[in-house]
Amino acid sequence: MDADPVWKILEPTIRAGETYTLPRDFTRKQSLDYWYAPSHDVFVAEEDDDQGKEILGTYYLRANQMGGGSHVANCGYMTASSATGRGIASAMCTHSLDQARARGFRAMQFNIVISTNEQAIRLWQKFGFEIVGRLPGAFDHPAQGYVDAFVMYCSL
Repeated sequence: MDADPVWKILEPTIRAGETYTLPRDFTRKQSLDYWYAPSHDVFVAEEDDDQGKEILGTYYLRANQMGGGSHVANCGYMTASSATGRGIASAMCTHSLDQARARGFRAMQFNIVISTNEQAIRLWQKFGFEIVGRLPGAFDHPAQGYVDAFVMYCSL
């Protein structure tokens, strides 16, 4: 487990409270326990630098539901702020879709994509995800108040 470098990615995103429904005051342990939950297969995006390997992003892959819904995958992605705009999220999405197909999933669903996260919405749509549902006022954004969230879906 790459706990320290992954925590460096998770913490600012969780503290900002703008894109995940996780409590903004989650501790390091709570955050890592969530990210590395037994049902999550965790991956990292890394590159070599002068000091060795640097982790630039992380995602988890899991079944979205149990039983009759277990053929649909779900992922959560976070990128280091220093790596924004470098294609890390695209690379992780490509990798996650390949992993999901290889594991026999028939689709991937994102349960709550915050409507103000326009960059992520555009990226997911580029990969074939469609907005299949709108959840009015489902997310309490720290700066914008109650905003909509989307359910996004892509057949594999």
